Amino acid sequence: MGSVTPSNELPEMQRAVQYAAKSNSISVNTVPLPTPSKDQLLIKVASASLCHSDLMLLEPNDTGIVLGDGTPITIGHEATGTILSVPKSCTDPTLKVGARIGFLCPERVCYECAGCQIHNAWCEDGKAVMSGFGRDGFFQEYVVSHWRNAIVLPENLDFHEAAPLFCAGVTSWQGVIKAKINPGEWMAIVGCGGLGHLGIQYAKALGYKVIGIDLVDSQLEEAKASGADHTFNPVTDKDYVDKIKEITGGGCHAAVNYTNSKPAYDSTPILLRTGGIMMVVGIPQKPLTLNALDVALGKFRVGAASNSTPQEMGPCIEFSAKHNIKPHVTFYKIDQIQEMIDTMHAGKARGRLAVKFD
Repeated sequence: MGSVTPSNELPEMQRAVQYAAKSNSISVNTVPLPTPSKDQLLIKVASASLCHSDLMLLEPNDTGIVLGDGTPITIGHEATGTILSVPKSCTDPTLKVGARIGFLCPERVCYECAGCQIHNAWCEDGKAVMSGFGRDGFFQEYVVSHWRNAIVLPENLDFHEAAPLFCAGVTSWQGVIKAKINPGEWMAIVGCGGLGHLGIQYAKALGYKVIGIDLVDSQLEEAKASGADHTFNPVTDKDYVDKIKEITGGGCHAAVNYTNSKPAYDSTPILLRTGGIMMVVGIPQKPLTLNALDVALGKFRVGAASNSTPQEMGPCIEFSAKHNIKPHVTFYKIDQIQEMIDTMHAGKARGRLAVKFD
Protein backbone atom coordinates (compact mmCIF):
# COMPACT_ATOMS: atom_id res chain seq x y z
CA MET A 1 0.00 0.00 0.00
CA GLY A 2 0.98 3.64 0.01
CA SER A 3 1.40 4.06 -3.75
CA VAL A 4 1.18 7.68 -4.81
CA THR A 5 0.63 9.60 -8.02
CA PRO A 6 3.61 12.01 -8.27
CA SER A 7 2.67 15.43 -6.88
CA ASN A 8 4.23 17.18 -9.87
CA GLU A 9 1.49 15.64 -12.01
CA LEU A 10 -1.21 17.36 -9.95
CA PRO A 11 -2.31 20.99 -10.13
CA GLU A 12 -1.94 23.19 -7.07
CA MET A 13 -5.45 24.62 -7.34
CA GLN A 14 -8.85 23.35 -8.41
CA ARG A 15 -12.42 24.55 -8.92
CA ALA A 16 -15.07 23.78 -6.32
CA VAL A 17 -18.76 24.46 -5.75
CA GLN A 18 -18.99 26.09 -2.33
CA TYR A 19 -21.73 27.18 0.04
CA ALA A 20 -21.30 30.40 2.05
CA ALA A 21 -23.47 30.51 5.16
CA LYS A 22 -23.08 34.28 5.62
CA SER A 23 -24.65 35.06 2.25
CA ASN A 24 -26.65 31.80 2.03
CA SER A 25 -25.37 31.35 -1.51
CA ILE A 26 -23.56 28.94 -3.80
CA SER A 27 -20.58 29.91 -5.98
CA VAL A 28 -17.76 28.27 -7.94
CA ASN A 29 -14.43 29.12 -6.34
CA THR A 30 -10.77 28.27 -6.87
CA VAL A 31 -9.35 26.38 -3.90
CA PRO A 32 -6.19 24.37 -3.07
CA LEU A 33 -6.12 20.61 -3.51
CA PRO A 34 -6.77 18.75 -0.25
CA THR A 35 -4.00 16.85 1.50
CA PRO A 36 -4.93 13.31 2.57
CA SER A 37 -4.51 12.28 6.21
CA LYS A 38 -2.88 9.04 7.27
CA ASP A 39 -6.16 7.17 6.62
CA GLN A 40 -7.43 8.93 3.51
CA LEU A 41 -7.40 8.19 -0.18
CA LEU A 42 -6.64 10.99 -2.64
CA ILE A 43 -9.23 10.76 -5.42
CA LYS A 44 -9.70 12.43 -8.78
CA VAL A 45 -13.43 12.97 -9.08
CA ALA A 46 -15.17 11.63 -12.18
CA SER A 47 -18.74 12.67 -11.37
CA ALA A 48 -20.52 14.27 -8.41
CA SER A 49 -24.31 14.35 -8.22
CA LEU A 50 -26.66 16.76 -6.51
CA CYS A 51 -28.82 15.54 -3.63
CA HIS A 52 -31.77 17.34 -2.09
CA SER A 53 -29.97 17.38 1.25
CA ASP A 54 -27.33 19.58 -0.43
CA LEU A 55 -30.11 22.09 -1.07
CA MET A 56 -31.14 21.95 2.58
CA LEU A 57 -28.09 24.12 3.26
CA LEU A 58 -29.98 26.88 1.44
CA GLU A 59 -33.30 26.25 3.18
CA PRO A 60 -34.50 26.90 6.73
CA ASN A 61 -34.57 23.57 8.54
CA ASP A 62 -34.87 22.10 12.00
CA THR A 63 -33.52 18.68 11.08
CA GLY A 64 -29.94 19.07 12.29
CA ILE A 65 -28.26 19.71 8.94
CA VAL A 66 -24.89 21.27 9.77
CA LEU A 67 -24.26 24.66 8.16
CA GLY A 68 -20.58 24.89 9.03
CA ASP A 69 -18.78 27.69 10.87
CA GLY A 70 -19.36 30.41 8.27
CA THR A 71 -16.31 29.56 6.16
CA PRO A 72 -17.25 28.64 2.56
CA ILE A 73 -17.54 24.87 2.34
CA THR A 74 -17.53 22.62 -0.72
CA ILE A 75 -20.86 20.86 -1.09
CA GLY A 76 -21.65 17.34 -2.28
CA HIS A 77 -21.57 13.88 -0.77
CA GLU A 78 -22.15 11.38 -3.60
CA ALA A 79 -19.46 10.79 -6.20
CA THR A 80 -17.24 8.43 -8.12
CA GLY A 81 -13.56 8.83 -8.94
CA THR A 82 -10.15 7.32 -9.52
CA ILE A 83 -7.71 6.60 -6.69
CA LEU A 84 -4.49 8.63 -6.91
CA SER A 85 -2.92 7.60 -3.60
CA VAL A 86 -3.56 4.99 -0.93
CA PRO A 87 -2.62 5.37 2.77
CA LYS A 88 -0.39 2.79 4.43
CA SER A 89 -3.19 2.11 6.94
CA CYS A 90 -5.46 0.71 4.21
CA THR A 91 -6.07 -3.03 4.61
CA ASP A 92 -8.40 -3.43 1.61
CA PRO A 93 -6.28 -4.95 -1.21
CA THR A 94 -8.81 -3.89 -3.88
CA LEU A 95 -8.15 -0.20 -3.21
CA LYS A 96 -5.20 0.49 -5.48
CA VAL A 97 -3.93 3.49 -7.40
CA GLY A 98 -5.94 3.68 -10.61
CA ALA A 99 -8.98 1.84 -9.23
CA ARG A 100 -12.38 3.32 -10.07
CA ILE A 101 -14.41 3.73 -6.92
CA GLY A 102 -17.53 5.16 -5.34
CA PHE A 103 -17.43 6.42 -1.77
CA LEU A 104 -19.58 7.60 1.13
CA CYS A 105 -19.14 10.74 3.20
CA PRO A 106 -18.38 10.11 6.92
CA GLU A 107 -15.10 11.32 8.41
CA ARG A 108 -13.57 11.45 11.90
CA VAL A 109 -15.45 8.32 12.92
CA CYS A 110 -14.15 5.03 14.33
CA TYR A 111 -16.30 2.68 12.17
CA GLU A 112 -16.24 0.15 15.03
CA CYS A 113 -18.44 1.37 17.90
CA ALA A 114 -22.11 0.53 18.43
CA GLY A 115 -23.14 3.92 17.07
CA CYS A 116 -21.17 3.39 13.86
CA GLN A 117 -23.02 0.13 13.25
CA ILE A 118 -26.27 2.11 13.03
CA HIS A 119 -25.01 5.27 11.34
CA ASN A 120 -21.63 6.94 11.47
CA ALA A 121 -23.32 10.18 12.57
CA TRP A 122 -23.73 8.50 15.98
CA CYS A 123 -20.06 7.54 16.41
CA GLU A 124 -19.34 7.39 20.12
CA ASP A 125 -16.15 9.40 19.63
CA GLY A 126 -18.44 12.42 19.19
CA LYS A 127 -16.32 13.89 16.41
CA ALA A 128 -18.29 12.67 13.39
CA VAL A 129 -18.55 15.01 10.43
CA MET A 130 -20.07 14.48 7.00
CA SER A 131 -18.38 15.60 3.78
CA GLY A 132 -20.36 18.36 2.13
CA PHE A 133 -21.76 19.65 5.43
CA GLY A 134 -19.21 19.89 8.24
CA ARG A 135 -16.19 19.53 5.94
CA ASP A 136 -15.43 20.01 2.27
CA GLY A 137 -17.42 17.68 0.06
CA PHE A 138 -17.19 16.20 -3.40
CA PHE A 139 -18.17 18.97 -5.85
CA GLN A 140 -14.52 19.60 -6.68
CA GLU A 141 -11.97 18.05 -8.97
CA TYR A 142 -9.93 16.29 -6.27
CA VAL A 143 -11.12 15.02 -2.89
CA VAL A 144 -9.93 13.00 0.08
CA SER A 145 -11.95 10.30 1.80
CA HIS A 146 -11.25 7.67 4.44
CA TRP A 147 -10.40 4.41 2.69
CA ARG A 148 -13.15 2.60 4.59
CA ASN A 149 -15.75 4.74 2.80
CA ALA A 150 -14.76 3.40 -0.63
CA ILE A 151 -15.67 0.43 -2.80
CA VAL A 152 -14.32 -0.54 -6.22
CA LEU A 153 -17.00 -0.29 -8.89
CA PRO A 154 -18.12 -3.45 -10.68
CA GLU A 155 -17.04 -3.28 -14.31
CA ASN A 156 -20.58 -3.15 -15.68
CA LEU A 157 -21.52 -0.02 -13.72
CA ASP A 158 -21.03 3.16 -15.71
CA PHE A 159 -18.22 5.17 -14.10
CA HIS A 160 -20.08 8.50 -14.25
CA GLU A 161 -23.70 7.35 -13.95
CA ALA A 162 -22.88 5.39 -10.80
CA ALA A 163 -22.24 8.52 -8.69
CA PRO A 164 -25.85 8.79 -7.40
CA LEU A 165 -25.67 5.25 -6.07
CA PHE A 166 -23.44 6.49 -3.25
CA CYS A 167 -26.23 8.33 -1.50
CA ALA A 168 -29.46 8.13 -3.48
CA GLY A 169 -28.83 4.51 -4.40
CA VAL A 170 -27.89 3.13 -1.00
CA THR A 171 -30.62 5.22 0.64
CA SER A 172 -33.27 4.00 -1.81
CA TRP A 173 -32.04 0.42 -1.38
CA GLN A 174 -32.24 0.60 2.41
CA GLY A 175 -35.75 2.06 2.24
CA VAL A 176 -36.93 -0.85 0.12
CA ILE A 177 -35.21 -3.79 1.79
CA LYS A 178 -35.92 -2.65 5.36
CA ALA A 179 -39.66 -2.73 4.66
CA LYS A 180 -39.21 -6.53 4.68
CA ILE A 181 -42.16 -7.46 2.50
CA ASN A 182 -42.45 -10.54 0.30
CA PRO A 183 -42.18 -10.95 -3.47
CA GLY A 184 -45.55 -10.41 -5.10
CA GLU A 185 -46.68 -7.92 -2.45
CA TRP A 186 -47.44 -4.27 -3.10
CA MET A 187 -45.10 -1.36 -2.38
CA ALA A 188 -45.99 2.30 -2.87
CA ILE A 189 -43.11 4.60 -3.75
CA VAL A 190 -44.04 8.12 -2.64
CA GLY A 191 -41.86 10.59 -4.52
CA CYS A 192 -40.49 9.20 -7.80
CA GLY A 193 -37.57 11.59 -8.30
CA GLY A 194 -33.88 11.17 -7.51
CA LEU A 195 -34.39 8.48 -4.86
CA GLY A 196 -37.78 7.17 -5.88
CA HIS A 197 -36.89 6.15 -9.43
CA LEU A 198 -34.11 4.01 -7.98
CA GLY A 199 -36.40 2.65 -5.26
CA ILE A 200 -38.82 1.49 -7.96
CA GLN A 201 -36.04 -0.35 -9.78
CA TYR A 202 -34.89 -2.08 -6.59
CA ALA A 203 -38.45 -3.01 -5.64
CA LYS A 204 -39.18 -4.50 -9.07
CA ALA A 205 -35.90 -6.43 -9.06
CA LEU A 206 -36.91 -7.90 -5.69
CA GLY A 207 -40.22 -9.06 -7.13
CA TYR A 208 -42.56 -6.49 -5.60
CA LYS A 209 -45.53 -4.92 -7.36
CA VAL A 210 -45.05 -1.17 -7.37
CA ILE A 211 -47.25 1.92 -7.36
CA GLY A 212 -45.52 5.25 -7.99
CA ILE A 213 -47.00 8.44 -6.52
CA ASP A 214 -45.83 11.95 -7.35
CA LEU A 215 -47.22 15.44 -7.93
CA VAL A 216 -45.09 15.98 -11.04
CA ASP A 217 -46.05 14.21 -14.25
CA SER A 218 -42.45 14.06 -15.51
CA GLN A 219 -41.50 12.15 -12.36
CA LEU A 220 -44.35 9.73 -13.02
CA GLU A 221 -43.01 9.21 -16.53
CA GLU A 222 -39.68 8.31 -14.94
CA ALA A 223 -41.54 5.97 -12.57
CA LYS A 224 -43.11 4.14 -15.50
CA ALA A 225 -39.75 3.95 -17.27
CA SER A 226 -38.28 2.49 -14.07
CA GLY A 227 -40.89 -0.28 -14.00
CA ALA A 228 -43.79 0.95 -11.84
CA ASP A 229 -46.95 -1.12 -12.39
CA HIS A 230 -49.24 1.85 -11.76
CA THR A 231 -48.69 5.57 -11.20
CA PHE A 232 -50.88 8.27 -9.69
CA ASN A 233 -50.80 12.05 -9.35
CA PRO A 234 -52.90 13.03 -6.30
CA VAL A 235 -53.38 16.55 -7.71
CA THR A 236 -55.11 15.40 -10.89
CA ASP A 237 -56.66 12.18 -9.60
CA LYS A 238 -58.71 12.82 -6.47
CA ASP A 239 -59.83 9.18 -6.29
CA TYR A 240 -56.30 7.79 -6.33
CA VAL A 241 -56.56 6.24 -2.85
CA ASP A 242 -59.73 4.31 -3.70
CA LYS A 243 -58.12 3.11 -6.91
CA ILE A 244 -55.02 1.94 -5.04
CA LYS A 245 -57.15 0.09 -2.50
CA GLU A 246 -58.98 -1.67 -5.34
CA ILE A 247 -55.82 -2.55 -7.29
CA THR A 248 -54.03 -3.92 -4.23
CA GLY A 249 -57.00 -5.65 -2.62
CA GLY A 250 -57.09 -3.44 0.45
CA GLY A 251 -53.94 -1.34 0.39
CA CYS A 252 -50.20 -1.60 -0.02
CA HIS A 253 -48.09 -3.81 2.21
CA ALA A 254 -45.48 -1.04 2.40
CA ALA A 255 -45.15 2.61 1.43
CA VAL A 256 -41.67 4.12 1.15
CA ASN A 257 -41.71 7.91 1.37
CA TYR A 258 -38.74 9.54 -0.32
CA THR A 259 -40.12 13.10 -0.25
CA ASN A 260 -39.27 16.11 1.88
CA SER A 261 -42.99 16.94 2.15
CA LYS A 262 -44.87 16.77 5.44
CA PRO A 263 -48.24 16.71 3.62
CA ALA A 264 -46.98 13.71 1.63
CA TYR A 265 -46.16 11.95 4.88
CA ASP A 266 -49.53 12.89 6.37
CA SER A 267 -51.27 11.13 3.48
CA THR A 268 -49.01 8.06 3.32
CA PRO A 269 -50.70 5.86 5.99
CA ILE A 270 -53.98 5.81 4.04
CA LEU A 271 -52.20 3.95 1.24
CA LEU A 272 -51.54 0.99 3.54
CA ARG A 273 -53.55 -2.10 4.35
CA THR A 274 -54.00 -2.91 8.03
CA GLY A 275 -50.61 -3.75 9.48
CA GLY A 276 -48.69 -2.25 6.56
CA ILE A 277 -45.44 -0.38 7.11
CA MET A 278 -44.60 3.23 6.32
CA MET A 279 -40.90 3.72 5.67
CA VAL A 280 -39.51 7.15 6.62
CA VAL A 281 -36.65 8.05 4.28
CA GLY A 282 -37.12 11.61 3.01
CA ILE A 283 -36.54 14.43 5.49
CA PRO A 284 -39.18 17.20 5.65
CA GLN A 285 -38.30 20.59 7.11
CA LYS A 286 -40.96 20.14 9.80
CA PRO A 287 -41.42 17.23 12.24
CA LEU A 288 -43.78 14.44 11.24
CA THR A 289 -47.15 14.00 12.96
CA LEU A 290 -48.37 10.46 13.54
CA ASN A 291 -51.55 9.13 15.11
CA ALA A 292 -50.14 7.38 18.15
CA LEU A 293 -53.29 5.29 18.66
CA ASP A 294 -53.11 3.94 15.10
CA VAL A 295 -49.49 2.98 15.62
CA ALA A 296 -50.09 1.53 19.09
CA LEU A 297 -53.00 -0.60 17.86
CA GLY A 298 -51.05 -1.79 14.84
CA LYS A 299 -53.16 -0.16 12.16
CA PHE A 300 -49.83 0.62 10.52
CA ARG A 301 -46.18 0.30 11.45
CA VAL A 302 -43.34 2.78 11.06
CA GLY A 303 -39.83 1.99 9.87
CA ALA A 304 -36.97 4.14 8.67
CA ALA A 305 -33.85 4.04 6.54
CA SER A 306 -30.97 6.26 5.47
CA ASN A 307 -27.73 6.02 3.51
CA SER A 308 -26.59 3.74 6.33
CA THR A 309 -22.96 2.71 6.85
CA PRO A 310 -20.01 1.84 4.57
CA GLN A 311 -20.18 -1.83 5.56
CA GLU A 312 -23.75 -2.00 4.22
CA MET A 313 -22.79 -0.38 0.91
CA GLY A 314 -21.49 -3.53 -0.78
CA PRO A 315 -24.78 -5.46 -1.11
CA CYS A 316 -26.46 -2.45 -2.74
CA ILE A 317 -23.68 -1.94 -5.29
CA GLU A 318 -23.46 -5.65 -6.08
CA PHE A 319 -27.26 -5.88 -6.49
CA SER A 320 -27.26 -2.77 -8.68
CA ALA A 321 -24.65 -4.28 -10.97
CA LYS A 322 -26.34 -7.69 -11.10
CA HIS A 323 -29.80 -6.31 -11.88
CA ASN A 324 -28.72 -3.43 -14.12
CA ILE A 325 -30.07 -0.74 -11.78
CA LYS A 326 -29.34 2.56 -13.49
CA PRO A 327 -29.79 6.08 -12.14
CA HIS A 328 -31.29 8.48 -14.68
CA VAL A 329 -28.56 11.14 -14.73
CA THR A 330 -28.44 14.46 -16.55
CA PHE A 331 -24.90 15.80 -16.73
CA TYR A 332 -23.80 19.43 -16.43
CA LYS A 333 -20.59 21.41 -16.26
CA ILE A 334 -19.45 22.86 -12.97
CA ASP A 335 -20.37 26.42 -14.03
CA GLN A 336 -23.99 25.27 -14.43
CA ILE A 337 -24.45 24.51 -10.74
CA GLN A 338 -27.03 27.26 -10.24
CA GLU A 339 -29.06 25.89 -13.15
CA MET A 340 -28.94 22.48 -11.48
CA ILE A 341 -30.13 23.94 -8.17
CA ASP A 342 -32.92 25.93 -9.82
CA THR A 343 -34.09 22.87 -11.74
CA MET A 344 -34.25 20.79 -8.58
CA HIS A 345 -35.94 23.52 -6.55
CA ALA A 346 -38.57 23.87 -9.27
CA GLY A 347 -39.32 20.16 -9.11
CA LYS A 348 -38.33 19.73 -12.75
CA ALA A 349 -35.42 17.34 -12.25
CA ARG A 350 -35.97 13.91 -13.78
CA GLY A 351 -33.82 11.44 -11.91
CA ARG A 352 -30.47 12.85 -10.77
CA LEU A 353 -28.38 15.87 -11.82
CA ALA A 354 -24.59 15.60 -11.82
CA VAL A 355 -21.39 17.42 -12.73
CA LYS A 356 -19.00 15.41 -14.90
CA PHE A 357 -15.39 16.34 -14.14
CA ASP A 358 -13.56 14.16 -16.66
